Parts: sequence; C-alpha cells; structure tokens
Amino acid sequence: MAGLKAGAPTPQAITVHEASRVLEVGFSDGATFRIPFELMRVYSPSAEVQGHGPGQEVLQTGKREVTLVNLEPVGNYAVKPTFSDGHDSGIFTWDYLYELGEKQDALWTQYTERLAAAGADRDAPMAPQGGAGGHACGSH
Repeated sequence: MAGLKAGAPTPQAITVHEASRVLEVGFSDGATFRIPFELMRVYSPSAEVQGHGPGQEVLQTGKREVTLVNLEPVGNYAVKPTFSDGHDSGIFTWDYLYELGEKQDALWTQYTERLAAAGADRDAPMAPQGGAGGHACGSH
C-alpha cells in the first residue's frame, strides 16, 4: 500500500482529544503517542507547509490554539485532518504519524530553533505569503 513500509506498525486506535488538543494514536507494536494538534499543523506534509523541495518550507506561526475540526480516513494508509485555521491539504500516513509521535521532542526543538532563527514568535499570526490566496501550486 502507498505510504506504508513493509511490516510498519499500523494504528489500532485513534482518539481526538479536543480539550487537550492532542491526537492519541495506539499502534500495533504497542507504542502509543499523544501528538499535539499544533505539532501536526506546523509539520503538515502538505506542499503549502513543506514547499516543493528542500529549503522551501514555510515556517508556520500562530498555531498553538489550532484544533481539529475533522479527521477523515484516506484509504487504509492515512488520515486527512481539517484544522480550525482551514488547512486541510496534508495527508498523514501511518508512517508519518508514527514518526511525529516518536520524534516529537526533537521536532519541537527544531521548530523552536527555526522560529528563533527567523526572529518569529510561536504565537504571531502567519505572514502573508504573497499574491492573492498566498500559495500558487494549485494543490487546493
């Protein structure tokens, strides 16, 4: 299946915790991760966030209070969240959710370092990305 490594753990349970703003995912290997919505949002695998190649990532800010308004399955290999800020173009494969859960401490550190390097604040509103609509890749 697309998006899955052979023998990779698959989710056995997915729970959206609205009050604490985390997605809890229990995997077939016994691992359980509580992935904050903010982390999912700032590391969305979409082109809108990741760009179209290395060095084109768009630093996300103002996502601390983001919530999930919808979480829909994509085949048997992923989920597609819709966030409260309207972002809905990221497809989170089981492998990617596992990676976010497993590496979240390092990813938080990387995120805060990127914010500091850009002189940005985690709670600052997103800067306009130029042009009407902001993103011109046509993936919306």
